[in-house]
Amino acid sequence: MAIDEYKQDILKWRQEVDSNLRRENGWLALAGLFWLRKGTNLIGSAPESDVLLPERAPAKLGTFEFDGNRVTLNIETDLEVEVNGVETKSARLDTDQEDMPSFITLDEIRMVVVRRSQGVGIRLWDNRREQRRLFASRQWYPVLKELRIPAVYTRYEIPKIVQMPDILGAINDVPMQGFVSFALNGEEQKLVVEELSDRRLFVQFMDLTNGQTTYPSGRYHYTEAHEDDGKVFIDFNKAYSPPCAFTEYATCTFPPQENRLDVAIEAGEIYKGQH
Repeated sequence: MAIDEYKQDILKWRQEVDSNLRRENGWLALAGLFWLRKGTNLIGSAPESDVLLPERAPAKLGTFEFDGNRVTLNIETDLEVEVNGVETKSARLDTDQEDMPSFITLDEIRMVVVRRSQGVGIRLWDNRREQRRLFASRQWYPVLKELRIPAVYTRYEIPKIVQMPDILGAINDVPMQGFVSFALNGEEQKLVVEELSDRRLFVQFMDLTNGQTTYPSGRYHYTEAHEDDGKVFIDFNKAYSPPCAFTEYATCTFPPQENRLDVAIEAGEIYKGQH
């Protein structure tokens, strides 16, 4: 691929990820994350609500009943509320970790139950948030084609469990399906990766730019699908900040100890403390 064509591809990709950040129900539309207590949790715009909605919502919309495992929604107003597109007054809810999460929608507001290391909570989006329009454009290093690096993916016979910290302060045991190996500045490097069903690889890594010009806790990268012989490219021009760089309501995981590179990767997304 010619350098100009490659650069145009990267710039187009960067425009797409910036648009995705601002889309309906995207990261900049997040407006709250509320951890449920066992029993009755009030939903509404009244200040005493456990799940606090935007001011335009009813003072009391209803309740989330939490039995310590499952969550049930009960609506106590005539306002039209839908769960996965079907108007309802009561519904037992599936979490965001299940095959078909239960998305609650009303008046450009969306909610879903999340299950995390800290417990079970409600994630809230408000698609009228001004942040979707006003948030500054994402910033990037200049495109450097030499940092699109050929690599080899090696799958483990048995997934390797690594410890990954998250923004909530927990340490999670996460299976890695394999690792990529590549040469950078004349030295061999290795990163453990998650393999997706479409053969793409998800990489979380840290390097010496973190806390200087890039997000302090590391960056993310998805490769293209690897070939049958494991050949793949690690393209640091597509390294980007995790969602926690843009909202306090994301629940990001961060790179394991194995993925800390002792080199400065001056490519990809720059972070200047946007939120």
